[in-house]
Amino acid sequence: MPAIPLPFLAGLIIALTLHANLKGVSAPGPRGFFTAFLLFYAMQGVIIGLRFGYGLEVLAPVQPVTAAAMPPLATLAFLMLADRPPARLWVHALPPLLVALAVLLFQPAVDLLLFVIFAGYGVALWRIACGGEAAAAEAEISRMRPILRTARLTSVLMLYFAVTDTALSIWTLFQGRADVPVAVGLMNIGAIVLALLSYLAPVRAVPPEAVDDRPSKIVPDQVAHEEDREHLARIEAALDQIFTDENLTLAKLARKAGLPARTVSAVINRATGFNLSQFVNNRRVAEVCRLIEADDRPLTALMLEAGFSTKSNFNREFRRVTGLSPSAFRAEVKKAVEAR
Repeated sequence: MPAIPLPFLAGLIIALTLHANLKGVSAPGPRGFFTAFLLFYAMQGVIIGLRFGYGLEVLAPVQPVTAAAMPPLATLAFLMLADRPPARLWVHALPPLLVALAVLLFQPAVDLLLFVIFAGYGVALWRIACGGEAAAAEAEISRMRPILRTARLTSVLMLYFAVTDTALSIWTLFQGRADVPVAVGLMNIGAIVLALLSYLAPVRAVPPEAVDDRPSKIVPDQVAHEEDREHLARIEAALDQIFTDENLTLAKLARKAGLPARTVSAVINRATGFNLSQFVNNRRVAEVCRLIEADDRPLTALMLEAGFSTKSNFNREFRRVTGLSPSAFRAEVKKAVEAR
C-alpha cells in the first residue's frame, strides 16, 4: 500500500486549520474567495505530494501556476472581508497568468516570479490583518479575532514559502535535485508547525482595564471629543435597532450608523474603552437583564432573543458585565421582588 506523501497531509492540515478559524464568515464575496483559496491550497498539497512522492513529473508545469493563484485569492478574500473590494479585480488574475507564460516561454523566470508574488501578497495581507477590527468588518462579531489570527497565519505562510521555495531553488541550482523530496518534506513540517501553533494559541484575553461591571450605556460626558460623542450617539442608536441579530457584523453596524467601518471601530475603542464585541455584548446583556425582570421564560430563550447564539459566550459575557451568572442574577431579581 503506497504511503501518503507528507505535502498532501500538510496541505490538508493547513486547509482544515484555516477553515476552522474562518467560521462566521457568511458574506458571499469573502466566502467565495476563501473557498477557492482553500481548494487551491489542498490541491497544491496533492500536486506536490504526487510529484515528489510518486515521481509524477507531468505535474511540474502545473504546480507553479496553481501556487501563483493562492496569494491573490487569499488577499482578495480578506480585502472583501474588510469591506474593501478592489477597484480592478482583474489585476489579481495576472500573477498565475504571468507564471503560466513563464512556464511556457522562459522557465528561469518562474522562481523569481513566485518569490515576488508570495512575498508581495504576504506583506500586503499582513498589513490588512494589522488593520484591527475593521479588517474583519464582514465577519460575525464573535469570530473577528480568530479570523484576524487566520489572516496573520496566511500572510506568515506566504512569506515562509517565499523564502523556503527560493532557498530550495538556489540549493538545487548548485547541488542538484537529489535532496529535493527531503527538503520539501521539511518545509511542509515547518508549515504544519506554524499552522498548529496558530490554531492552538489562545485568543488574547481582554485587558482588565477594558472590563466594566455595568450593562448600561456610556455616559456622554465620559467621551473626550465632540465628534466622538456625536458618532457614538449614532452608533448606539443604530445598535439599538440591530443588536438582536446574532449574525451582526461591524459592516452591518457601520452601514446602519452611516459611518465607515474603521470609524465605528475606532470610536468605540477610543470613546468607551471596549472592543466591538464587548460593546455589542454589553447592550445584549442589558437586554437580557431587562427581560429577566419582565418575565419568567427560560434563560436560553432570553439569550437567543437578545442576539446571543451560543450559551458559553452568553454565560461568559453575562458574568463579565454583571459579575454574576444568569441564573444567580435571576435569583437576585426574585429576592428583590419578594422583599418589596
